[in-house]
Amino acid sequence: MPIYEYRCESCSGKFEVLTRFAERDSGQICPSCESTKTRVLVSSFAVAGGEPSSAADFGTPQGGGGCCGGACGSCGSSPN
Repeated sequence: MPIYEYRCESCSGKFEVLTRFAERDSGQICPSCESTKTRVLVSSFAVAGGEPSSAADFGTPQGGGGCCGGACGSCGSSPN
């Protein structure tokens, strides 16, 4: 189950709830004021580890993405 971030319309508090996707839009109870006037926030996610990369890094033998990381063998590198 994913964790969703909510904002309370009554007290403007933010909190997280572990809930099913189908239940994410139902009113969750604010832990601060116990109001059910809450709204799901659009959250970003973080990727841990590694160096920052740009979209230009993908698809090159030096980049870590796409099939050119050597695993598929199409860029001239063998997987072993």
